Amino acid sequence: MIETDKAYKLLALQEGISNRSAKDLIDRGVVYAQGKKILVARSDVKADTTFRVEKLKKAKIIFEDDKIAAIDKPPFMTAEEIAQSFGLTLLHRLDKETSGVLLLSKDEEFTQKVISAFRAGKVSKTYLAIVGGNVAEPLRIDTPLIVTKTKSGAFTKVAKDGQSALTIVTPRFVEGKNSMVEISIETGRTHQIRAHLKSVGFPVIGDEKYGGKAGNRIMLHAWKISLLGYDFTSPPSDEFAKFGKQA
Repeated sequence: MIETDKAYKLLALQEGISNRSAKDLIDRGVVYAQGKKILVARSDVKADTTFRVEKLKKAKIIFEDDKIAAIDKPPFMTAEEIAQSFGLTLLHRLDKETSGVLLLSKDEEFTQKVISAFRAGKVSKTYLAIVGGNVAEPLRIDTPLIVTKTKSGAFTKVAKDGQSALTIVTPRFVEGKNSMVEISIETGRTHQIRAHLKSVGFPVIGDEKYGGKAGNRIMLHAWKISLLGYDFTSPPSDEFAKFGKQA
């Protein structure tokens, strides 16, 4: 009979860390075995399993003054824990696996101005994504979206009675069966980009929740954001920079 144990317990033994820390690493999405990501900390795996743990990158400050701090958010960290680590107020959110510009506020009056700017549609946000399929021409996706709550978190889908949403997609590179695209959003619905791209047949690589092919992470990067006279840019990681440039 093959011996098995819970993934997080075996990982804790391998890494010499607590069970809680091991579970956190698996929940973040940075633990692999036999080339596949371990998705459930309490899943049973062979007792002799060897794990590979991706090293977490640190959040870095892009810019700060007495009102705002622009942070270069790495993947596998939540926006909330980054805000907590800097002791500042979160101005908007990025999904855990999404990298890029994340804004924090140092001033309550400024926070209210940013909230008003978001509501008035005066914030410009541009993303980069690597998607499955060949995107050959620009796309304008304006189908309404509705968010439902599930045991595994929020899930967004196209629905006639949903909230209005607009996503503009511009192709940048095509490589094999995948494409890199530039995305501008004029609304900020939960999982808007991921749901809209799925709806037109171009799901984000790594975004299995929305029909994407398996990958090390969800290949979505918050590239640029502009508001209230500020302009911030986060250079894409090597995973994005290398796309379309292989010899």
